[in-house]
Amino acid sequence: MIDQIISFLYSVLFFISPLIMTKSTSELFEFNKMLFIYAATVLIAFFWLLKMVINKKIILKKTPLDIPIVLFFSSQTISSIFSIDFHASIFGYYGRFNGGLLSIICYILLYYGLVSNVINIEKLLKWIVTSSSLVILWAIPGHFGHDLTCLLFTGKFNNSCWDNTSLAFRPELRAFSTLGQPNWLGAYLAVAFFIGIYFLIKNLRGRKYLILNTFYLILNFSMILMSRSRSAIGAVVVGLILFVGYYWFFIKINIKKILIILLLVSILPVTFFKTGEEKIDKFLNFETYKNIFVKKLVIKPPTNYALPTINSINITESFDIRKIVWEGAWKLASKYPIFGTGVETFAYSYNFVRPLTHNLTSEWDYVYNKAHNEYFNYLATTGFIGLISYLLLIIAFMILVVFHLRRDQNKLFILSLFCGWLTILITNFFGFSTTTIQLFFFLIPALIIMGNNNQQTETKKFEKVNIYQWLVIFVLIATTIYLLFSISVYYLADVNYSYGLKYSKVNDQQKAAGYFEKALKLRQEPVYMDRFSSSLAYLSAVANIQKETELAKQIISLSDTYNRKTVQDYPKNVFYWKTRAKNMYYFYLVTNNPNELIEGINALKTAEKLYPTDPKIPYSMALYYSTLYDASTDQLEKDSLMKSSLEEIDKSISLKSNYREAYLFKGQLLKKYGQIEEARKIFEYILKNFNAKDAEVLKELR
Repeated sequence: MIDQIISFLYSVLFFISPLIMTKSTSELFEFNKMLFIYAATVLIAFFWLLKMVINKKIILKKTPLDIPIVLFFSSQTISSIFSIDFHASIFGYYGRFNGGLLSIICYILLYYGLVSNVINIEKLLKWIVTSSSLVILWAIPGHFGHDLTCLLFTGKFNNSCWDNTSLAFRPELRAFSTLGQPNWLGAYLAVAFFIGIYFLIKNLRGRKYLILNTFYLILNFSMILMSRSRSAIGAVVVGLILFVGYYWFFIKINIKKILIILLLVSILPVTFFKTGEEKIDKFLNFETYKNIFVKKLVIKPPTNYALPTINSINITESFDIRKIVWEGAWKLASKYPIFGTGVETFAYSYNFVRPLTHNLTSEWDYVYNKAHNEYFNYLATTGFIGLISYLLLIIAFMILVVFHLRRDQNKLFILSLFCGWLTILITNFFGFSTTTIQLFFFLIPALIIMGNNNQQTETKKFEKVNIYQWLVIFVLIATTIYLLFSISVYYLADVNYSYGLKYSKVNDQQKAAGYFEKALKLRQEPVYMDRFSSSLAYLSAVANIQKETELAKQIISLSDTYNRKTVQDYPKNVFYWKTRAKNMYYFYLVTNNPNELIEGINALKTAEKLYPTDPKIPYSMALYYSTLYDASTDQLEKDSLMKSSLEEIDKSISLKSNYREAYLFKGQLLKKYGQIEEARKIFEYILKNFNAKDAEVLKELR
């Protein structure tokens, strides 16, 4: 009975995880999937331990990967202990959580839970295929302008609920379904593709299943193409080459029939949906070949099925950005070579070494919480020790696969799952693991180890359980309830935090502060404190305008308390120092005390040490010096402040040569300081190099 429950929970885990999402949380996709995995792990661990108690013995199967897993886990633990942000290392970067030490513990527990219990592998794989089929079907309407997620979240059967300024959230151009991002969808479906191949070949003689499985593979690869994930497409191609090569030389059964089907499921989708790469797609267009055989004076351009070019929409090529981020990751590893900066700290530590060239990209103001390369990410955050342990785990599993392929009879099963697992290594080179991918990374090895040799462990009847066993069972139940309750509290806290963010975006800081406070009452999360202090700082200025001086001072005190706590507890987090600087500006508006601005400048100087290439920091310092200039009555002091403000704005421009806002502010500063001609030159420079019809600049020139 317990074995059946555990097997069912694993099926639910693989089936539900890719599908789960909600609009109520701060992050629609990964956050909810991670919490679900936490809950599933708790339940699986409970029934697994219950089984041990009833059987009066430890049920923990040894595997060939034990030593690599222990080494990997040890490296992650040590890296977390010496992390620049212990909280982030334990729980993960807020909103995602996948990759934090807690998530790694869950995946390892799920690995051993799978190999140590009786699991119906065949049924589990069928649930994976079924779930991926639903993911595919969910994405199809969005490709044609009628996204089901928008219908679910807003009641509008179109794509209007997504931010159309980003290619990552335009389902008509790049599908992402319930995974949340096109590359994540592609990586997930690439793994499922090879599980589909396993069922195709296994049921090759059954006409009904042959048609069904072929249709699934066509849909699967078509959706990968619709995601326009180059890494996923490449991973499937590499996986297919390996699969066909091995099958051709070592298995050979029905090889011709299999080749025809695999050609069909790969060529047919490409013919209809193309690859998204113009250099490849031009060979797939009829017009290309028509123009070769039919000579015309005017040659029609080939039909373009690819996405708009990067230059046409002023977006930097993703691979160019990745190279810059990888450069930063390598610099970070050189600075923290042994155990890195700490698990899941890339969002903060990347700023220490962020290359200047990143400022010239379209994503210069984005927060990169991952290195967009799993291997560089481990190198930067867990050092060479962490990366080596990760690679040892990969190599150990590859050796194990070779061993099983030589010894076991079920080569098709092993080969299919390994090729699916191999796609993870490829997509991770150009991206990073998400919740669903991490599940596959740890559990596919477990499935291959289990094979069909899973031996039944008899579970004793509850009638024979003694009082001491019941006592342990009671403790297990209480612990499980507590952990599930903690997960639900975390979810509710984030729901309140999400509402706070929504009201903050529309500048309703009173409601925002209320929700942030509710989130804090449920859980003392540093990001909640940071946001709460920021909203309170704004409200203090509002209270002052409304002549509620005492209330404004009380709000300042509360805001400062929370802000001081975040910067003291997490001094390496540049975002909290930026919040402090911003808060000080609001405090100054209330108190008119120049010391508030000086404190803000000091916070910015600390932020600058952590993030020396951020052009926004000297920009803000220029603003603060300029404000102090307005408040000062001493001419020598005013001259000094004028000089400092111009130096800082020049520094901002030197960090980002195409920073239009910085040029505008410099012109405004020069104009304020009476340097009219110099200001005019700056304004004319903006019109010439940025936008000849810039209304704000034209107004300054009047």
